[in-house]
Parts: sequence; C-alpha cells; structure tokens
Amino acid sequence: MSSALTDLFPHPIVQAPMAGGVSVPHLAAAVCEAGGLGFLAAGYKTADGMYQEIKQLRGITSRPFGVNLFMPQPEYGDRGAVEIYAHQLAGEATWYDTELGDPDSGRDDAYDSKLAVLLDNPVPVVSFHFGVPSREILESLRRAGTFTLVTATTAEEALAVERAGADAVIAQGVEAGGHQGTHRDNPETDGTGIGLLSLIAQVRETVSIPIVAAGGIMRGGQIAAALAAGASAAQLGTAFLATPESGANAVHKQALTNPLFVRTELTRAFSGRPARGLVNRFLREHGPYAPAAYPEVHHLTSPLRKKAAASGDAQGMALWAGQGHRMARELPAGQLVEVLAAELDLAKTALSGKGDLR
Repeated sequence: MSSALTDLFPHPIVQAPMAGGVSVPHLAAAVCEAGGLGFLAAGYKTADGMYQEIKQLRGITSRPFGVNLFMPQPEYGDRGAVEIYAHQLAGEATWYDTELGDPDSGRDDAYDSKLAVLLDNPVPVVSFHFGVPSREILESLRRAGTFTLVTATTAEEALAVERAGADAVIAQGVEAGGHQGTHRDNPETDGTGIGLLSLIAQVRETVSIPIVAAGGIMRGGQIAAALAAGASAAQLGTAFLATPESGANAVHKQALTNPLFVRTELTRAFSGRPARGLVNRFLREHGPYAPAAYPEVHHLTSPLRKKAAASGDAQGMALWAGQGHRMARELPAGQLVEVLAAELDLAKTALSGKGDLR
C-alpha cells in the first residue's frame, strides 16, 4: 500500500464504518490508539451531527481516522411496489404500536453538505459506499490532504474506482455484514456476490491502486490470508460490533453468538438494498417480498426497527452481521486490535515457513 496511507496507522487493521449508531467516536478512538484505523460512519446523520462526532473524536485521540459517506441514490420509479410493501408491514406497525416511516424522507443523505464540512475541516481519510464519487470531488479531497477509498464488490467496479481517481479500493466480499456496497442496485444479481479471496485476486489483476479487503474477517489469520492474496490491509466490522465501545444495541451484540441465530442471509427486508444480517422472524417473513427500493424501505421500516430495539425484541431488529459472527469476541476494541495484530504476526510467520499455527 502507498506510504500515504500506511504511514497513518501501524497495523493493517481498519475498523469498518457501521452506520446506525455503531461506529461511535469512542470505538474509533480506541482502534486508532491501538494502532489501527478507526472510522466514523456519517450515514443517516446530518452534516452537523457528523461534524460534532468528528470534533468529539479529535478530542479523545490525536491519531488519524476516517469518515464514511453514503453516495446519493437514483430515483426509484415503482411507487406501487413500496406501497404494497407498506401494506404488508401494517401488521408490524400494529404489533409495535407505531406508524410506518415516510418513504420519501430523503435520498441524498445530506451528501453535499457533508462534503462541504469535510472540505472545510479535512480529515485524514474519507471512504464512500454505494457508488463512485466524481473525479472532481476526489481531487478536491486530495488537495485538502485527504486519502480516499471507495467500496467495490466486483473487479469492474474496482476499475471504475481507479478511473475516478480514488487512492485505494475497498474490495467487499459477499461474506460482509451490513449493506453490500454495489454501485448499482440490480435485483438480477442478488445472491451472485463474490467471495473475498476470489474478489481480491480479481481486483488485483484489474487495478494497480491499493486494496483494503472486507468481508467476514474475524481473526488475524484471515487478515494474513487477505494480505497474501494481494490486499494491503483488512477492514473488519462484525469483529468490532461486539466490543464494549461499540454503539450497537446490547441485544444485537448478544445475538452474534446466541445459538438461536445460526446463520446470516442477504436481505432487502429492512432497507430495500441487499444487506447481510442474522436470520430472524422479520427477515424470514418479509425478505422475500421487499422491493429493491433504497432508501425508501429504510425510511419505511425505521420506526419498526427502533421500537423492536427499545423493547429488546431481536426478532424485529436489523441484526447486521458478517458470516463469521459466531467468532465475535467481547474484548475492548484496543485489546482486540492487539490480539488481531499478534495473530497476524503468528500467521505470517507460519506462512513464511518459520513456524506453525499451533
């Protein structure tokens, strides 16, 4: 990886930006202080809310960190499909004693306002999800001294990232928890995602910019495998979800290793975009019928998810998790970085033929 990024953090460990209140400043700070790259998630926040979190993070660590933005989404034409889904969710609204959200609550996630803040008050790293920013935006961030990363789920998307001028690409395998960062939401490709190691190899043969590997990584040995495949660093989300610094709901944290939740699945049930979560009642009952309508479905189900979380009902929550969720460790975030780094060193020694993994 180019020194412009590797100089920012000693360990090739990136804490994934998890929107919805998970990637809070104290989590990012703990990761940064331990030698990884901590991230704030600006998704679903106002521009001022993002700015206040940046100020808070800067108050508790002087180390480099990142901020993630969601790209604005194109208009969704089939209003009827959203209305039909809203009708299907009427029973959920009755059950949780709430109203469904307004599907027209906004499409751009205050993208322009957030960019203005990040250009006026530059941060070390900015990443993008759900698409590729314009070359002009990436150049503006570079001139401000910001390193840019963009998520890709295929080699073709990675090529688009490189051509736009991003400094590095996040190769997100299908194992990843939460939303897939596909550039275009095409229902015809549902369930056809690429596994991380295959994706790294394909992306490595397609682009020359550095690769950050993401998707189901929970152990240092997996980081070593990603590096050996061609990545320069690894991004972990679910592994940090269970830490005490994480802002995730306690029910969500407990569900990661709860034997009631044995597998994950990609679903549109909660947001209208493919996202990997633990299979629960809501996902099973509504996933097959949810339209490809993001962020309309996200806004529609928001009150339901909040009431389920408030009542401690894991069966109605969006329990985002990667395929390695059963390997989650309830360690402080800083200690987790140290353990992962030690596991990585051991795995690298074994791969070099100087030891073993016993």
